[in-house]
Amino acid sequence: MNKMTKVSTAVDPITLQVIRGSLETIAEEMGHVLYRMSFSSIIRESQDLGAGLFDVDFNTLCESESTPMHIGSIPGYLRGIAETLEDGEWYEGDVVVHNHPYHGASHTPDLAIVVPVFFRGRLVGFAGNTAHHVDIGAATPGLIIDVPDVYAEGMLFAGTKLYRKGEPNNAMWNYIRRNSRAAGQLVADIEAQIASARLGARRFAELLDKYGEETVFAAANQLMDYAERMIRQRIGEIPDGDYVAEGWLDDDGRNRDRRLKVKVTVRVRGDEVEVDLTGSADQTPTAYNVPFEGSTKVAAYAGFRKLLLDAATSEVRVPSNEGSFRPIKVTAPLGSIFNPRPPASAEARFTQCNRMIDLIIRALAPVMPEQVIAGSSASISFAAYSGVRPSGDYWVFLEVNEGAYGGRPRSDGPDSIDNLMANTRNNPLEDLAMHIPMICDRYELRDDAPPGAGEFRGGIGVVKAQRVLTSAFITHESERHTEAPWGIFGGQDGAVGRCTITNPNRPGETREMHSKFSGLAVGPDDVMTYYSPNGGGYGDPLNRPAAKVLEDVLDGYCSVARAREVYGVVVDPEAETVDLAATEKLRLAMQKHD
Repeated sequence: MNKMTKVSTAVDPITLQVIRGSLETIAEEMGHVLYRMSFSSIIRESQDLGAGLFDVDFNTLCESESTPMHIGSIPGYLRGIAETLEDGEWYEGDVVVHNHPYHGASHTPDLAIVVPVFFRGRLVGFAGNTAHHVDIGAATPGLIIDVPDVYAEGMLFAGTKLYRKGEPNNAMWNYIRRNSRAAGQLVADIEAQIASARLGARRFAELLDKYGEETVFAAANQLMDYAERMIRQRIGEIPDGDYVAEGWLDDDGRNRDRRLKVKVTVRVRGDEVEVDLTGSADQTPTAYNVPFEGSTKVAAYAGFRKLLLDAATSEVRVPSNEGSFRPIKVTAPLGSIFNPRPPASAEARFTQCNRMIDLIIRALAPVMPEQVIAGSSASISFAAYSGVRPSGDYWVFLEVNEGAYGGRPRSDGPDSIDNLMANTRNNPLEDLAMHIPMICDRYELRDDAPPGAGEFRGGIGVVKAQRVLTSAFITHESERHTEAPWGIFGGQDGAVGRCTITNPNRPGETREMHSKFSGLAVGPDDVMTYYSPNGGGYGDPLNRPAAKVLEDVLDGYCSVARAREVYGVVVDPEAETVDLAATEKLRLAMQKHD
């Protein structure tokens, strides 16, 4: 492998910004091609994917604006490919597929496709992407939780060439077709990934040809150094110290009476930070573990980019590249839930990562009150619905349901939205009904439990009821049925999540489900209803403007009784007004009582 030495030549500001824009456009174009060409709804509609360009040292040069966990994980994939690459060498025309969680992958359903970039006969970088696939032949269709080891997760690829020197590896393609319940979608989606990666490689080579290899890589290095300087500057503004927060996960998907501890210690020293997960639960006997390289580290990177480089609150938009990862160290003991020993299964890893970010925010709240938010749902509802058609073919549908953010320093938490490190879109209900024997009976903001009260209230989660029309199987991965999103600075906690199974033909019969379950057999007209957690509140509820409380009452987000008891606001629902005098008197009395 020919590695290009780091170029020290400074690039003028105008050329630097032109090259930056070109790199970012390439990454976005790769992402667009991938989701526009894909067949499965999890990629085509939800955009559960990431794409970017990388140098020969596996540094991220640019990334698409997709789900942060995807693109941030590809350097780990590249390091794993370097360990396992078929032939041990890259050639022009090669296409590699990789998903092994103990060789850098985020988790097995996220297949990476990597194409080498050659320029004038030399390897100069890589174009790569990842996407979540609908079924890779695991023990249960679509998703898995309660399985004994990594080998039950489906097909494992490690540095495997689908094309070698431009020629297809037909044996491997046939293997893929014969080991998936949704082979047609899987193969078509992999082909979309290949098209995306090849486009990225071609655009990268065109950029090098236009500006010269030395100039492009000099610009890329300057942009990485700039991102590193900016995040180091932000870290340096945090007082040195050790900041600790703890939380609990519901269970591992099998042992229902055993909650799992997540402990986060954030160590700030100068312009560097360490996220230490020592004290978190030991690895589980199910798939509820987190691959360290491909997911644990990436979640920490995403958390600090969110806290410190938020484009909405920063004066300038810092490029998303390797530089923002450099000052962040991640520690997790081998054998723990965040760094399992092989061959432990580690497919169901998302909610643990989101809770880690949630706790990073909570740990830093005392010293960053104007940057943090209250507790978010910090979970994910990932559901796999499947069944067998009369023809004998499987249908498989993957769905990501929204959660809610916690209240913020200057505004309420957003309602019904992916949060923290998730960034997928919802799947159109019309698309569902056209392709899958299912109907959505209900999809709206949750109304059975209030969001966390505060000067700025928590966001409201979603409630979605999906009805299967035939016999089917459901696997569901979610979290936070036992520990509500936390309130902060006087704000109240939000609401825990729920999941039920009902059937309109058996009214009054409701089955309360655990937050995660595997391969549940259901019958025609059975309905799974998911209620995502509501966010926690930020600040004292008595400081919330009475007009805002009135708006929430009129919108149905807050009852008249709750407005009075929690916010100290006396609302006349008939007149749709606030009794200001009574409200002032009540709030004074409540403040004295506190």
